[in-house]
Amino acid sequence: MLSAEEPTITTPPGDTTRPAETTGPPPGATSPARPHRKLTDDGRRVREVLSYSRRGARFTERQQRAWDAHAGAWVVPTDAVDDGAFRAADWFGREAPLVVEIGSGVGEGTVALAAARPDVDVLALEVWRPGVASTLDALAEAGVENVRLCAVDAAWFLSERVAPGGLAELWTFFPDPWPKTRHHKRRLVAPAFAAVVASRLAPGAAWRLATDWGDYAEQMRSVLDAEPGLTGGVVERWSARPVTRFERKGLAEGRDPVDLCYRRPG
Repeated sequence: MLSAEEPTITTPPGDTTRPAETTGPPPGATSPARPHRKLTDDGRRVREVLSYSRRGARFTERQQRAWDAHAGAWVVPTDAVDDGAFRAADWFGREAPLVVEIGSGVGEGTVALAAARPDVDVLALEVWRPGVASTLDALAEAGVENVRLCAVDAAWFLSERVAPGGLAELWTFFPDPWPKTRHHKRRLVAPAFAAVVASRLAPGAAWRLATDWGDYAEQMRSVLDAEPGLTGGVVERWSARPVTRFERKGLAEGRDPVDLCYRRPG
């Protein structure tokens, strides 16, 4: 566990996952992996509605040590994902069923779930860099090697870099609830995204979700029940999913988690 008293230091300028200054997608890319840098044909920046916000990028000393030791092997550079020839399997060094996690946070769930399933490759998409560094630390401590991390937009990634039927499973645990009504349009689970997920799941594969915001749970159910490529609903808590500090905080504040599971028929 990271100590709250640890001093913070700035991440190194040579970090390979820091977005490079570009004026558009490189050759071979269908659209940029960094939507906050998307430009119009005449060079103006496009203001997009994203399901996340980028928080601070300052590391504690422990996070910095973990980054220095493991980022080179376990963090997929954003520029690599921009390449239209990107294959997730190349970054794992093997061909195995692909599981994607959206929003892995500090990796508590990621590490436990990946450790229990060494036969799959887990690609965790997380834009909060200190969380990525903490995940690297936890992976190394647990000896888990079937996880890679990348700081790209999840909706873009599934649409542009995962083949139809290419997902063995998708995890979306406690996505940003965007609780204010005017921000609901930023919620990840929306009809267009659900349609993409349905097309990317392999037949019979599951999309597992959890949230502790009741109105978001209802929105999830409404959206996913309406998607013809998915079947499922509210389920008992997935026993394999560990109770994280984030979930315990919600419970302490009186928010009860809701688990959902939807599958592509087949």
